[in-house]
Amino acid sequence: MKRTSLILVAVMLVLGVLCVGIAPWSSVRAAGNSPLADIDAKAQARTTAHARVTLAENAGLKEAETKDLLEEGRVPNYLRAFSGYPGGAAAFAHLLKAVLYSGELEPEVKLGMGLRVAQAYGTPYVAIHTERLLRATPRGQALLVAIRSENLDSIAPADRLALKYADWLTPDVHGVSDDDFRLVRGYFNDSQVVELTLTVCFFNYFTRMSEAFNLPVEPWVFDAPAKLAMPPADPPVARVGLITDAEMQGTRDMRDALNNPKNPASSWGIGFANSMRAMLRSPEIAIAWRDYGSSVRQSAAIDREIQLQVSFAVSTANGCRYCTLHQVVGLHRLGVSMSKLMAMKKDDDALTPPERTAVLFARKLTRDPVSVTDADYAILHTEFGDRGASDVVLQTCAFAFMNRFTDGLRLPSEDEAVRVYRQVYGADWKQ
Repeated sequence: MKRTSLILVAVMLVLGVLCVGIAPWSSVRAAGNSPLADIDAKAQARTTAHARVTLAENAGLKEAETKDLLEEGRVPNYLRAFSGYPGGAAAFAHLLKAVLYSGELEPEVKLGMGLRVAQAYGTPYVAIHTERLLRATPRGQALLVAIRSENLDSIAPADRLALKYADWLTPDVHGVSDDDFRLVRGYFNDSQVVELTLTVCFFNYFTRMSEAFNLPVEPWVFDAPAKLAMPPADPPVARVGLITDAEMQGTRDMRDALNNPKNPASSWGIGFANSMRAMLRSPEIAIAWRDYGSSVRQSAAIDREIQLQVSFAVSTANGCRYCTLHQVVGLHRLGVSMSKLMAMKKDDDALTPPERTAVLFARKLTRDPVSVTDADYAILHTEFGDRGASDVVLQTCAFAFMNRFTDGLRLPSEDEAVRVYRQVYGADWKQ
C-alpha cells in the first residue's frame, strides 16, 4: 500500500484488530509452504540445471529495451527462455515491471506475495529472485526477515493481510472465503484488491513457467546487489476513487482490440468481457498483460483449438466457472461439435492424440508445478517441437493466471457465455 496510507493503517490497527481481527501468524500459517532455508538450498543446486528450452544470449532484446527493462544489463534466464518469440522477452519484462512498480501497492509487498507463492509450490527460481529484490530496501529486508522466521506478527496488518491473500488464492482459485474477502476490503479499495489479485495471478504464472522450463538459477543472483526502483512520492489520498488517464486510455485500447476482426475473441459475441472490466481497475498491469499475451500468441505454433483445449483442461481442473464457460464459447465458435464438447466434460476419449498430450501435460503443471519432469516435457516436445511445447506451457500458465483472477474475484459470466453453455450442456455450470 502507499506510504501515506500507513496513517490509516495505524488507526485500523487500533480499531480493526479488535473489530475484524487479523489472526496471529502462528494460527494461520499456510499448510505445506516450504521453509526458505530449504528453498535456498534448492536454488544453489539449481544453478547447474539443464533448461528444457533454448536460452538465447540476449533474449532478442534491442539495445534500448535492454537499458529500459534490465538491471545493469543482466539478462535473466526467464527472459532468455523467450528466444523463439519475437518481442516476447521485452513484453514479459514490461509485464513484470508493471506488476511490481505500477498501481498503489508498494513493490516490497508485491515481492513478498510472490515469495509466498513460490513457497507454496517449493519453486526455487522465483523464490531466489524475489528474495534478492527484497534485500534491496530496508522495508523489503524487514518483510524477508518476517517470512524467513515464519512470524508475520511483527509487520503491519495490511502487509500481513496481503501475504495471507497470496496464501489463500494460490492453492485454490476459490480459496478466499467471504469472511476473508470482507477482511481484505477493510484495508484495501477496489483498485488495490484487483492489484493484489493480479500480483498473485502473475506469480502463479511465473512459478509454473520457471518449473516447466526447468530454468537454471543464475549465479549472480546470490551475490550481486539488486536495485529496486521505487515509486514517486505519494500524492494526497483522495476520498473517492478517481478515473485515471491510464484507465480511460486502456478502455479505448481494449474496445479497439475487441472490434478488430483479427482478434479471435471478437467473434464470440460476449462483448467487453467482465474480466477486462475488472482488470482495468489496474490499467498498467492490464495493458501489459494484454500486450504480453498478444506477443506470444502471434508466434504460436499450436492451433487455436489446441490452445482452447488446454485452457478448458486447466479451467476445469481448477473448477473455474468463468473461464470454463468462456472456453466452451470459444470451442463452439470454432466449430467443435456438441457431441465432442459433451464428451470432453466426462473424459479425454474424444480428444485427438495431440490434444490429449497437451491436456495431460497442462493438468500436471496446473496441479503440481514441481512434479513436471524431463520425461513429461520430452513427450510434449516430441509431439509439438520446440515452439509448440513452449506454447502449451505458456497457455497453461495463462490460465493459472486467469482462473485466479476471474473466480478469485467471483466475476459474473456474460449472458452470451451462459446461453452457449446451457445450449451445449442443457444446464447451468456446476463444480
